[in-house]
Amino acid sequence: MAVRLDEMDRKILAELQADAEQSLDEIARKVGSSKTPVWNRIRRMKEAGVITRQTAILDPEALGLEACFFVLIRTSEHEAEWQRKFLKTLKERPEVLEAHRLAGDIDYILKVRVRNARAYDTFYQALISEVKIYNVTALLSMEEIKATTVLPV
Repeated sequence: MAVRLDEMDRKILAELQADAEQSLDEIARKVGSSKTPVWNRIRRMKEAGVITRQTAILDPEALGLEACFFVLIRTSEHEAEWQRKFLKTLKERPEVLEAHRLAGDIDYILKVRVRNARAYDTFYQALISEVKIYNVTALLSMEEIKATTVLPV
């Protein structure tokens, strides 16, 4: 269920998404408030689960992770035990940045970040050795056009 946010909450969230390292004084100045009410609102939004964590966003290419693959998975298995094992395997693989269960012909899509095609193949071989998969299609991203963690508030 969505949490009720007012315009001030939304301004604070926009500032935090732009730069979570800003001081409370900076955020308060930018949103037209004072430090204590901003701190109270941030605390309330954390308690409500609106703000789940604060983290650093790293540049994958600076870390040598130059290849981004979108992996389409079709399975003939839909039993609870298979799904439990599959999800556990995905969660244990640091290369998997995102995993989504889909409606339609494809059952799952993964976003996988690795150094190169050889590293992807290592990931792929490990994945299929862990769980039975009917079909896997890997799509190499040639160019990242837009990537953001900023949600529209």
